[in-house]
Amino acid sequence: MSGAGVHLTYRQLDDRTSRLANVLRDRGIRAGDRIAVLGKSSTEIIETVLAAAKIGAVTVPVNWRLSVRELGEVVADARARLIVCHRDFLDSVAEIRSNANTLIEPIVYGDPRQPRSYEQLVATASSSDPGHVGDADDVVLQLYTSGTTGRPKGVLTSNTNLGACTQAGGPWGFDESSVSLCAMPLFHIGGLGWALVGLANGAHNIVISDFTPESLLDTLVGERVTNVFLVPTVIGMLVDVPGAERADVGALRSIAYGSAPITPALLRRTLRTFGTPLFQVYGLTETHGAVTQLDAEDHSTDPDRAHLLRSVGRPYPWVELSIRTAWGKEAPRGEQGEICVRTPQATRGYHRRDAETAATIDPDGWLHTGDIGRIDADGYVYVTDRLKDMIITGGENVYPTEVEAVLGDHPGVAQVAVVGLPHDTWGEVVTAFVVAAPGHEATAADLRAFARARLAGYKVPKAVHVVDTLPLGATGKILKRALREQFTTPPGPAGSTPASPDQ
Repeated sequence: MSGAGVHLTYRQLDDRTSRLANVLRDRGIRAGDRIAVLGKSSTEIIETVLAAAKIGAVTVPVNWRLSVRELGEVVADARARLIVCHRDFLDSVAEIRSNANTLIEPIVYGDPRQPRSYEQLVATASSSDPGHVGDADDVVLQLYTSGTTGRPKGVLTSNTNLGACTQAGGPWGFDESSVSLCAMPLFHIGGLGWALVGLANGAHNIVISDFTPESLLDTLVGERVTNVFLVPTVIGMLVDVPGAERADVGALRSIAYGSAPITPALLRRTLRTFGTPLFQVYGLTETHGAVTQLDAEDHSTDPDRAHLLRSVGRPYPWVELSIRTAWGKEAPRGEQGEICVRTPQATRGYHRRDAETAATIDPDGWLHTGDIGRIDADGYVYVTDRLKDMIITGGENVYPTEVEAVLGDHPGVAQVAVVGLPHDTWGEVVTAFVVAAPGHEATAADLRAFARARLAGYKVPKAVHVVDTLPLGATGKILKRALREQFTTPPGPAGSTPASPDQ
């Protein structure tokens, strides 16, 4: 594992994590205790995860982009006893500790010269393995949901969950010769899960904390990266780097992507630019990563197979997937409903949230994802939208991803997000936010005309806002909730009629 000047063999990683485990134990941390980690992606975060597991403690990776108030809420919800943090977050930790008398003195990394720093503590601790033997059902991680749709919840992650999710290394082409780039935040399953898959399969894992599209491309080339997981937003930025099509990324075996929908237009641009096999995966924090995969051979621009680009592939052999109606019955093949999964990867619930757990996991063990989808005759899964993101306008259901896919095919569109905004007459109106592609000037009128030729009238955005940027979470997800809050305006007068026949 390497990152920020650190280069560790697996033997050295084992030694350092045993030393850190003994530091934690000497601090009074015991099995079941929560340890929060706060900082941008680093090798120290992964070391903390492994060290905590060696004494049966639970690591709680925290989103460093949260406000101090929000950080405090997560730490309090987790009932953490210790925070391991980068020195850049010491002021935040001090404020959190002033309101939490259960937190002991933090362990600080990022400045090895400071007395009792992370590095000094590790260097002087015993290298003996603490000898803890855990159970398959023991909780080892507590990842918090991203909060893009509501208040974050602590997802309980067991040894069984992680053992199941690391099986994906086979389908992704991981082995001991792999060079895996960990580019996504480690407080997110797309980042930490990817790193753990690489470690479980003997790969060389490169951890980076920040990147620009240009520096990311340089890393892919310079480090001869073989495997990387990215979100569609970042892929779009990557293919727009000047000269990207000439970059020597020949070592890449695959680019896995997920966490957010991707437009067919962007997929085609990526294939043209890099010529690298693409794997689309679908999963969520509660499933500890991917439960379906769209294989490289299914990423085809052939007219007879291009429809598969809208699919997230088929479930892994160890995953049961079912489409359920609003009444809890299995939907007929091809019909839409809520995507439910049953797999050893799925969480057993949320930390201290019995009601939310019961609402998410039914008595038969099916985890209700909150995503709407369907399964076609060949077993391919299509995620049509988030249950909470569905727009109801004039009594009609509109799925934003369908509208986004159409607008994303316009050559003048680099990024697009579609949300429903309130309206007295129609309940909600379809509203699009678009970032223009470099060198193009997209107008609202042109984009609405483009959509009108391809969609039913009630699905055509009633307003199109061309913006410089879209609000993004740390993982690259578009924050639709932020768009709704920012652009919600007083609804139209009661009894008003639409300005055009689209509605």
